[in-house]
Amino acid sequence: MKSMSEYCTRNGDGSTLYQNKEQMMQDIRDGTADAADMAGVRELNANEIDHLFEIISSKRRVVGVERGREVVLSYDVGQLDMAGDNGNSGGGIASSRLNGALVHERTLCADTFELAHTDYSIKPVKPVIANEMNDMENIQNNLTIPYFYGAMPNMGLYYAPDGPYGNPADLMREFKIEEAQQEAEKSAVHLARDIEYVSTRVYKAGADGFNFDTTASAGDADFVGTLHGVEKLRAQCPNAYILLGMAGENVMGIHGEIEYDGQVVAGLFPQEQVVLAEKAGADVFGPVANTNTGKSLAWNLARAVTFVRGCADVSNLPLHVNMGMGVGGIPMAETPPLDAVTRCSTAMVEIAKVDGI
Repeated sequence: MKSMSEYCTRNGDGSTLYQNKEQMMQDIRDGTADAADMAGVRELNANEIDHLFEIISSKRRVVGVERGREVVLSYDVGQLDMAGDNGNSGGGIASSRLNGALVHERTLCADTFELAHTDYSIKPVKPVIANEMNDMENIQNNLTIPYFYGAMPNMGLYYAPDGPYGNPADLMREFKIEEAQQEAEKSAVHLARDIEYVSTRVYKAGADGFNFDTTASAGDADFVGTLHGVEKLRAQCPNAYILLGMAGENVMGIHGEIEYDGQVVAGLFPQEQVVLAEKAGADVFGPVANTNTGKSLAWNLARAVTFVRGCADVSNLPLHVNMGMGVGGIPMAETPPLDAVTRCSTAMVEIAKVDGI
């Protein structure tokens, strides 16, 4: 039996963890110090640390924001969270894409929603774009809430063996560094071109905007390709709502030298990423902080809040922080525990001052 002085919390893998106040406070201090040191942003101050402790240590299973501090919710993967099976974190409920959208609007009271292809990536959408345009138009005729299209840039699909370009990882193992960089650059150009093709067509079919999810998952060239794709969408569809969400708190330098608007993008943190997203034409930015499964919820959440609050301090764009399994302080579990999800979301709103989730 656990002591009354211990609080039931979580590890980064979702397992149950009991900590006393001193342990939890130390993890909060260590987590915020780690993020501040990495990104060059300020640590949480004493009041913010105390507030975060109150949120995490609450005896209630579910916590929430104060009345009046509610924020807008946006979604990725669209209806797949309902219709997909447990292999992709879905509910396994047989449902059409229209019914999935209607349930989210009329039963779950979603603020926004999106249409998504099963693969949820730009490249596989291109050959079936006519079908996606048809579904977009039909579903829009039945919805009231803003309805977007969502897909990951997922530039890894452009590398061998799935795509036409050499894989930089394979080339670098052969010490072909310049060739690896050239293949990444060509892939980025191709990605931008495909983004333009897909995004402008679904927009003209009735989409209210586009959600670029998990940007830079394939590294710095992926980020540059996506930014150029956003530029192309903005130029052709000036009223489109564009949400650009990241894959991690730090842009992986796989190319190492590729630039956007004169800025080397490798190694950029959220407060630097958002500046480029705004230049490219995004309306909303989704900062990310990755969860360490070997650390506690207190450590991970303090670290995530520090990254995102540092981004909020400089951002001119509204922030819809990415919250889900393995990001935003939330444990890396197929179905993240509700107690952890609500604590992380509450902290992001009340301490990091995000505009949406």
